[in-house]
Amino acid sequence: MKNLNKYMDFIKAAEGLKSVTRTAWTSEGRRESTAEHSWRLALMAAVFLEEFSQLDKYKVILMALIHDMGEIYTGDISANSVFSSKEKEEAERRDIQEVFRMLPDRHRDFYISLWEEYESGVTPEARFVKAFDKGETILQHIQGKNPEGFDYKFNLSYGKKYFQGDEKLEEIREFLDEETKEKIRGRISNGK
Repeated sequence: MKNLNKYMDFIKAAEGLKSVTRTAWTSEGRRESTAEHSWRLALMAAVFLEEFSQLDKYKVILMALIHDMGEIYTGDISANSVFSSKEKEEAERRDIQEVFRMLPDRHRDFYISLWEEYESGVTPEARFVKAFDKGETILQHIQGKNPEGFDYKFNLSYGKKYFQGDEKLEEIREFLDEETKEKIRGRISNGK
């Protein structure tokens, strides 16, 4: 296999996502890793893709798996961070190019292009993955054993625009918003 070393170097680097923690907590009360988030996002996408037959399934799953690959170098930059969106975008773009440079040229170009499509949020696949990226985060906030004073109201506006304009995505969003409201009312306990 001609590119075995390049493939393995990339896979070894991807292990770094297991150590990048996010501003979300698991149901056991520990910080969630970016790898865990990306895995569950891909799982959610796979489960719901049956309802979205017009989408390119392969593209959606790959997009879900790679959307946060740049965090290997910069870590998770929270939606509530002090970085401007331009600074965040520049850092992510730089880091995505760095991580994918390990792959053979055609693979590198393919994955960078796929990430750029995701970032643009314009294609149906990108909008779907962006919606589920936000949805997975919201669901983790609901399920997590979060610290005292956790801001659940953040969920009610987070990423809402990616769900708009599609009846099924809007239905999923309504479910997540209702679960968030139940959490705020104290009807869903931490870690459930």
